[in-house]
Amino acid sequence: MNRSKRANHFGTACEKRMAKKRRFTLERSSWHDAKFQNETPVEIKSTMIEHSNGQPGNFKVYRKYHEKLRRADGWYCFVVYRPHGCSGCTIIKDKMVQASSLPLLRWHGGGDHRGTEQGKIAISDVF
Repeated sequence: MNRSKRANHFGTACEKRMAKKRRFTLERSSWHDAKFQNETPVEIKSTMIEHSNGQPGNFKVYRKYHEKLRRADGWYCFVVYRPHGCSGCTIIKDKMVQASSLPLLRWHGGGDHRGTEQGKIAISDVF
């Protein structure tokens, strides 16, 4: 499996585990992954603790979806994991953060496939 396929695989695994732990209902949407029982949207963001090159992981947030989540009083669920083997991963830590209380993001290109700018958030900025 190539890296982006693996990241997608681990991201999906993290979503399922967080849905169970935090009692979300998973819901496929362009701008959020789940909802609380009260219908509040939640975007689940996961990253590896460290990439194979030794660089720390970071969370990618897309401007258009972030703004929509803020307007809906939504939340982020940030998840840090360590992959093991081809398909397993261990969740190291997770945290709920209200979209409106994220630190100010520096937006830049690179989100072309999403048609919007992206911002990166360091693990240390969340935890």
